[in-house]
Amino acid sequence: MWHSKDVYYLSGSTGILAEDLGKSLLCQFPEISFNTEKIPFIHTAEDAKKAIEHILSQSSGRYPLVFSTVMNKELIPILDVCEVEYFNVCDDYLVRLESVLESKPIRISGTARHLDDTSMGDRVNAIQYCISHDDGSLLKDYDEAGIILLGVSRSGKTPISVYLATQMGIKAANYPLVAEDLNSYRLPSAIVRNKAKAIGLSTDPKTLQFAREKRYKNSTYAQLKTCKEELNQANQIFLQYNIPIIVSDGRSIEETATQVAQLMNLKRLPRL
Repeated sequence: MWHSKDVYYLSGSTGILAEDLGKSLLCQFPEISFNTEKIPFIHTAEDAKKAIEHILSQSSGRYPLVFSTVMNKELIPILDVCEVEYFNVCDDYLVRLESVLESKPIRISGTARHLDDTSMGDRVNAIQYCISHDDGSLLKDYDEAGIILLGVSRSGKTPISVYLATQMGIKAANYPLVAEDLNSYRLPSAIVRNKAKAIGLSTDPKTLQFAREKRYKNSTYAQLKTCKEELNQANQIFLQYNIPIIVSDGRSIEETATQVAQLMNLKRLPRL
C-alpha cells in the first residue's frame, strides 16, 4: 500500500472542477497522505508538454495521480503517458454522452463557469443583501429575501446565510430570537408576513453551550440550563407559526445550507 502519493489536477480552465472531483474521491483513503498541485489553463500542446514535463520532474518513478478535465482531444495523448496514473474526468463521459445524445460536444473548457452578466449581478446582490441583513438588521426589507433563518444566538444562522449567498446566490436574511421574542412567543410582523420563507434552526443544547462558552465563558448566557430553555422556547415558536425546523447539530455548514435550500425548493445560481 502507498503511504503517500503525488496528485496533480489539470485543466483547460481554472482547475476547480478537477480538484473538487479528485478530492471527493481521495478523501475515501484517509490512511494515505496526498501531496497535491493544480495546473490550470492548459490550452495548447506546448502547455500540455510543459505540464507533463513538470509532473515527471517532480514525481518521476512514483506514478503520480493525474485528474484531468482537459477536453481537447489533441492534448490528451500528451498528458496520458505511462509514467502517470491518468484519470480523464470529463472525456469518458463526453464520449458516452455524444453517443446517447447523438450530438457533438463543443469541448470548450470552463463553459460551466462562463456566467452571463445577469447571473453575476444576481450573485453580487445576494451577497450584499446577506451582509446588510445579518443578525436582524433591516427587517423592513424582508419581503425581498429568498430565505429567512431564525434561531437563538449562536445556532449557526450567520455562517449558513453566508454560504447560501456566496455559494448558491440566494438572498438570505437571518434573525436572532432574543429574550423579548422568546418570552412573548411572538415574532416581528415582518417575519410573520414572510413566514413562508422562514426556516427555524435548532441544535443540541450541549452543542449550543459549547459555542456560547467560546464567546462568553462561565456566563449565564452559556449555561446548559439557559441553552435548553431558549431552544425549547424557540421550537415552540416555530411550531406555533408552522415554521419548519432544521436541526444543524452534527452537520457541516454546507450540509445544513443544502438541506435548507432543498426544503424551500430554492434554486442555486451557477458557481463563479
